[in-house]
Amino acid sequence: MLDAKQLAKYRKDIIFSEVLCDQPLNFNSTWGIFSPREVDAGTQLLMKYMKINPDDDCFDLGCGYGPIGLTMAKLAPNGHTLLVDKDFMAIEYSNKNAAINHIKNAQAQLSNGFQHVDDVLKFNVIASNVPAKVGKEMMSLMLHDAHQALKDDGRLYLVTVNGLRQYMKRNLKDIFGNYKKLKQGKAYTIHLATKA
Repeated sequence: MLDAKQLAKYRKDIIFSEVLCDQPLNFNSTWGIFSPREVDAGTQLLMKYMKINPDDDCFDLGCGYGPIGLTMAKLAPNGHTLLVDKDFMAIEYSNKNAAINHIKNAQAQLSNGFQHVDDVLKFNVIASNVPAKVGKEMMSLMLHDAHQALKDDGRLYLVTVNGLRQYMKRNLKDIFGNYKKLKQGKAYTIHLATKA
């Protein structure tokens, strides 16, 4: 049985630093949020292939503690970045990490996919590290809603496990009319679709 000292240690924030897209970032995280001790390999791969312009409005779908969204916000200082997650702890830590890193153009809010996002908001870039077990119904909603939420010529960047590669290719071609595989690594694939 764990003693009080060990339990207290588990309750403390996990603190680490990472450099993503040449942007140094400090993160606080906690147990129960995805990949709490380090930025996971899928996210790291995604970051190598995203192109962000300084005035892009960006959207991080399923933000966790914020590595994707906060990096996009730093790369797009003249735009605004919205981060969403259905986990209230993820939102708390994303907003905390925005403050820690002095990122003023990013905000995190609770939302199940796009369900609680104001539909007047439109984005140049939407990015997501898609959970492998999200389910086809939720995946369909996410992809259709992403298409609706993008500005013309907007870009959707996704990282998935390789097992979802063909599913993504099929569905993105169906919804967006185009698809590009940017990279296939040992475990993950980076997908891109553009709103025509």
